[in-house]
Amino acid sequence: MAAVVLAVGLVVATVIGGWFFVKGKRGDQTITVTGSARKRIKSDLVIWRSAISYQASELSAAYRSLSEAVPRVKAYLVSKGIAENQITVSSISSQTLHGRNSDGIETSEITGYSLRQELSVRSNEVDKIGQIAREATELINQGILIESMTPEYIYTQLGGLKIEMLAEAAKDAKVRAEQIAQSTGSSIGSVRTARMGVLQITPADSNEVSDSGMNDTSSLEKDITAVVNIGFAVE
Repeated sequence: MAAVVLAVGLVVATVIGGWFFVKGKRGDQTITVTGSARKRIKSDLVIWRSAISYQASELSAAYRSLSEAVPRVKAYLVSKGIAENQITVSSISSQTLHGRNSDGIETSEITGYSLRQELSVRSNEVDKIGQIAREATELINQGILIESMTPEYIYTQLGGLKIEMLAEAAKDAKVRAEQIAQSTGSSIGSVRTARMGVLQITPADSNEVSDSGMNDTSSLEKDITAVVNIGFAVE
C-alpha cells in the first residue's frame, strides 16, 4: 500500500513540476518586433544663397563691377518682398588668375582677377523664397552674373516631433506583438527590451534610408520616419 501511495505521489509531483516548468519557460519567452511611424511635414525655414562674381584683367575693374552689382541684387530681393534684415552679404573673396603654357601648366604670369560675393536669405516664408530663388536668374538679362543655389529647407520643430513619432512607433510595435501572440493563443506582458532606431527625414514618398539616419534639406515637403525595436514578454 505504501508503495502504491509513493508511486501516485511521484506521478502527481511530476505533473505539477512539469506544469510549473512549462509556465516558467513560457514566461521567459520574448517577442521582438519592429514598430514604425511616418508623418508628412512641411519645412518652416528656408536658407537660400546666391553669388555674384566678376573677373577682369585689372583688380579695380572687377571690384567696380561687383560693387555695382551687389546693391542692385539686394534691391531686387527687397522689391520681391524680402525684408532687409533677412539678407546677409558676405565679404568679398578674390582669386588671382594665371596664364598657362602650351602644356596647360599654370605659369606665374598674372592674367586677371576674379571676385565673388555671396548673399544669403534666411526666412520662414518658405514658399515665397523658393519662388524668388527660381526667378532670380532673370537678373542675368540685366547683365548681373548671379548664381542662384538650391534653397535649403529645414524643419525647426524636430525636437518635439521626435518624441511624438517614437511614441507612435512604440504603439505600432505593441499592436504587431499582440497580433503575433494572439495567433499562438498567448498574450504579451511587460517590455523586456527597447531600442530606438535613427530618424529618417527624406523627400516626400522616398524610400531612401541610411544606417546613420537621413536629414533631407532639398525638399520643401518631406517625410519623417521613426523606428523602434521592442521585446515583449509572452504570457
